Amino acid sequence: MKNITVIGTGYVGLTTGASFADMGNQVVCIDIDEAKLERLRDGIMPIHEPGLQEVVVRNMNAGRLRFTTSYAEGMRDAQFVFIAVGTPSDGHGGADLSQVRAAAKSVAEHLDHPVIVINKSTVPIGTGDLVTAIINEHKRTDVPFSVVSNPEFLREGSALADCMNPDRVVLGAINRDAAEEVARLYLALNAPVIITDLRTAEMIKYASNAFLSTRISFINEIAGICEALGADVKQVAKGMGFDSRIGGAYLDAGLGFGGSCFPKDVKALMAMAAEAGQHPQLLQAVMEINSYRRRWVVERLTERLGPLEGRCVALLGIAFKPETDDIREAPSIELIHLLQAAGATIRAYDPAAVENAATATRNVRFADSPYEAVKGADAVVLVTEWNEFRNLDLARLKAMMNRPLLVDGRNLYDPKKLLELGFEYVGVARGFSSPSPSPEHVETEIILQD
Repeated sequence: MKNITVIGTGYVGLTTGASFADMGNQVVCIDIDEAKLERLRDGIMPIHEPGLQEVVVRNMNAGRLRFTTSYAEGMRDAQFVFIAVGTPSDGHGGADLSQVRAAAKSVAEHLDHPVIVINKSTVPIGTGDLVTAIINEHKRTDVPFSVVSNPEFLREGSALADCMNPDRVVLGAINRDAAEEVARLYLALNAPVIITDLRTAEMIKYASNAFLSTRISFINEIAGICEALGADVKQVAKGMGFDSRIGGAYLDAGLGFGGSCFPKDVKALMAMAAEAGQHPQLLQAVMEINSYRRRWVVERLTERLGPLEGRCVALLGIAFKPETDDIREAPSIELIHLLQAAGATIRAYDPAAVENAATATRNVRFADSPYEAVKGADAVVLVTEWNEFRNLDLARLKAMMNRPLLVDGRNLYDPKKLLELGFEYVGVARGFSSPSPSPEHVETEIILQD
């Protein structure tokens, strides 16, 4: 059992703290928001994350997980201090490190025994050195400490599972012994551990997210070509995925990526590259392709409906991905703004993200069900592929619409079935669309051999 302090109770901090507590450690989470901590003590989670509430409550009841606003209390017995605060965009493409700086200063001011300080937040290259300098500047006693970079690789909607079943654990440090001490915290997870220097560990995080973003933009670029030439991008991606050098992950064409990580991290890496005198043309293209996917929806709707002034468009899904209520950089938000700028009125439904979306949008009518959202609509756009949308009563959906135009932004539905039901179907480069499929269209067939 180790004594662990986690600074920050967002996606990364709360999930990290709960996971370490569930592994039998004593964990204290520090946050400056007392109201948020009161809700956590009552078992109310600040984020929608499957399984998290159960783990948090279980470990609070077992006495292994506590929450406080006090650094003095939180660091009293700490052996490891994780900094897991937000690093949002600074508005110029870089990362805002104000929360990291504040956390490092507070750690220094309460440092009265040796600890290992671990950067869990996604931070620009060189932040480990910065945290070291801040602690050295503000510590009040000559107490030894070490700084380790331990970037997170959590996916919203499966953050708890990712925490307990990591593909790898990346640790960067100047002090090898400190990195090995942190590695021992993860021994129970039986994951590969990579130990590097500080800057390399920080870069692994950015390079990983930039690569995954590039895969998504690549398949969306291919989707545009497929759409123009009459090929089915879903079958193309499937055929590519069987190549062991490629694999099928992150090859789903659609409305592009969003969330708190991919857009922010690609922009931050671009800013770092430019500052270092490099020219990140590929990353620039990744972001441009991603942005176009929202405009693609407006173009398809305008082709079918003509001018969108006075048209009612229903959106199914607001969160940037299923199983989360996060709307940061969500395709839906940009799409709402584009549609409203074209004069359309918007109705929207999401199982989890309505409360967050209401604060980020204006003049949007939020519905209590998919069917209410589409009532009287001139078109419906599938934006987020929540499981509950997979088995909608499509005939009922069609009957409630003013015009049965469906833009399948995630290629969730079978085009032939939608066409047979009488929908005007627009998928993302599915090889055909309404009014009728191309005679050359053939369904994908996989033949298994003994």
